[in-house]
Amino acid sequence: MTALLEFKQKIKGIYAQYEMYLLPLLKFVLALVYFSWINTNMGYMTALDNIFIVLILSLICCILPSGMMIFAGFALMVGHCYALGIEVAAFLLVLILFMMILFLRFSSGKNIVLVFTPLAFAFDIPVLLPIGCGLLSSAVSALPAAGGVIIYYFVRTVRIQSQALLGMDSDIVGKLTLLSDSLMKNGEMWLTLIAFIAVVLAVNLIRTRMFDYAWRIAIVAGGVIYIVIMLAGSMSLGISISVFSLIIYTVVAVLVGIILEFFVFGGDYTRTERLEYEDDDYYYYVKAVPKALVATSERSIKKINGESAREERKSAERVVNYSTPLFQGEEPPKKKKRVQETEAASVVQKADIDDIDFEKKLEESLKDL
Repeated sequence: MTALLEFKQKIKGIYAQYEMYLLPLLKFVLALVYFSWINTNMGYMTALDNIFIVLILSLICCILPSGMMIFAGFALMVGHCYALGIEVAAFLLVLILFMMILFLRFSSGKNIVLVFTPLAFAFDIPVLLPIGCGLLSSAVSALPAAGGVIIYYFVRTVRIQSQALLGMDSDIVGKLTLLSDSLMKNGEMWLTLIAFIAVVLAVNLIRTRMFDYAWRIAIVAGGVIYIVIMLAGSMSLGISISVFSLIIYTVVAVLVGIILEFFVFGGDYTRTERLEYEDDDYYYYVKAVPKALVATSERSIKKINGESAREERKSAERVVNYSTPLFQGEEPPKKKKRVQETEAASVVQKADIDDIDFEKKLEESLKDL
């Protein structure tokens, strides 16, 4: 567990340090995958089904707000639908305007979910999207999630009915009727839409409660609710659903959700504290859940040049040479010279003292007295 916590802190530190580079890169990758998915599932207009167009749009979206990615995707879809007929493009435009007017305008900050929804279906883990929205966002994200479900099933309907739409060149009413019936009478789409909304609301409701391990309980509850709704709806509406695939992919989504909870939240409930405060007007009851962190030691390596250090060490140290006169029983030259000078000075001083006549000096002193 300690190794996982250290890995988590390193990942967060790297992202915080290089966020200004990583965020545009992630947006570029997301836009590239999203536009590639559109061209793969539609691709009716040859001019748009081009990797260079996808790369250019992805580069534009990585430096602009995330809303640009949504509108660029809509433009690609409308262009491919126009290749099937102007009626199909007009139908998609009306559908987009309908979604924007009714509910997408209320969730402007969460509309990027509309991009992730088709990709969740493409990777066969659709339940991961409502679980992730309930954990990382608010209940409002259920609106763009529902819009993403509608867009996904519209693209799938166009892909299935493309030959029929191309065969009805002049039958405008027939094309519109075929598209509207394929969406409005698609029980699987409505069942998935209801399941998405229910899972987002349930996960967000449980995640915001005060009890311990609310995030993990919300993840498991979201997976169970999705399975129950899909199974009950399929039996009541007569829709054929692979139960084994549904359970396997839901379990995978729950495991991914737990990993997401570890990196995003990661609270240590064993050290939970419940505090109470009050002032003149209110009582405050606070539940404090500390983050699961581990102290990491930062190691710094100082590189030292061996040659320069050796030279400095030699100059600082006093090197003893046993071949010097000091160790051979002789005095060093400087010391010997100093001793000779001292002896000479003492000899001169002694000679001066010997030349003085003390008796004569004494008689002169007595005469003066």
